[in-house]
Amino acid sequence: MTRLIREFKPAALRLGAAAVALVATLGTASADEAYVPTIWVDPDGCEHWAMDDGAEGYMDARITRDGRPVCHRDVCGVLPTDQLFATDSSRITAQGRATLQNFFQTAQARSFIISGHTDSRASDEYNMRLSKRRAEAVAGVAQSIGAPVLAVNWYGERMPRATNGTAAGMAQNRRVEIICVK
Repeated sequence: MTRLIREFKPAALRLGAAAVALVATLGTASADEAYVPTIWVDPDGCEHWAMDDGAEGYMDARITRDGRPVCHRDVCGVLPTDQLFATDSSRITAQGRATLQNFFQTAQARSFIISGHTDSRASDEYNMRLSKRRAEAVAGVAQSIGAPVLAVNWYGERMPRATNGTAAGMAQNRRVEIICVK
């Protein structure tokens, strides 16, 4: 019996040490890991954000500050960013500013939700920053003429309308979408 315990004990210690190492590894995240929400659009065109922070299958409907769902069927304007911005810029051109001012003055909406998108030519991180700056610039034009902006979203290359494999597809993906809240 003593011999069995001596042979078992080192194996048990190795197994226990491996279990502790596994638990410690699962509980830590490296500094370069980033939380990336996944956005799913249902058949009605409404956004849902899938959360991946440990709770498998958790999803939340995307709503505005006043509790309305964000639905793409309410998109009242899709403006190609090539008409608003120079390449790799978030500064709106004079012609782009005039187009946006006219749009916000004539759109019959109580408020607006503005979403920026890019093609996939640069890194995901860069595209997220560029789409954010562009969406914020468009929101600035809206606010400068008194059009209420309910939310500003940016998606980078994560919600393409077309393939990024062709020049025409990439042009469709470089856009600012405006949802009219009525």
